[in-house]
Amino acid sequence: MARSSRHRRRVRRDRHGRGLRGPLYPATLPAAASRAEKFDQLVLDALEPIEARWRDQLTKLDVAVDDVPEIRGAGGPVDDGVLHDGAVPLSRLVPAGVDRIGLPTRARIVLYRRPLEARAKDPGELAELVHDVLVEQVAGYLGVEPDIIEGGE
Repeated sequence: MARSSRHRRRVRRDRHGRGLRGPLYPATLPAAASRAEKFDQLVLDALEPIEARWRDQLTKLDVAVDDVPEIRGAGGPVDDGVLHDGAVPLSRLVPAGVDRIGLPTRARIVLYRRPLEARAKDPGELAELVHDVLVEQVAGYLGVEPDIIEGGE
């Protein structure tokens, strides 16, 4: 009986008996953000000027981030709206439609974080790549040339 009550009160400790440590960096520092959180912020920063200019046309479009694309078999159908780099998709434009249970869905651009990060040598190049992919997909959604999205009407 005494053993079980002692076991319940036991504080969880690491293998050296020091107990749990606090966060490595304070939450206010940029180093505290994970790679996924940094990528999400990068996507938001790249989308902001596009959305500011095309706000009225993009009201029914969502932008999402996924870690990796779902790769189908080689014999599968060719997907429209997929931006490839070789055989690896970098992003996908999913048109509006109906989901499996019959509810309407909004159009959505899905950026794949890991393939995009793998193609960039540094954070500046990754920012440019994310911007270029977003411009290309928004242009595909609106049915215009990418140069028009950039502002070269």
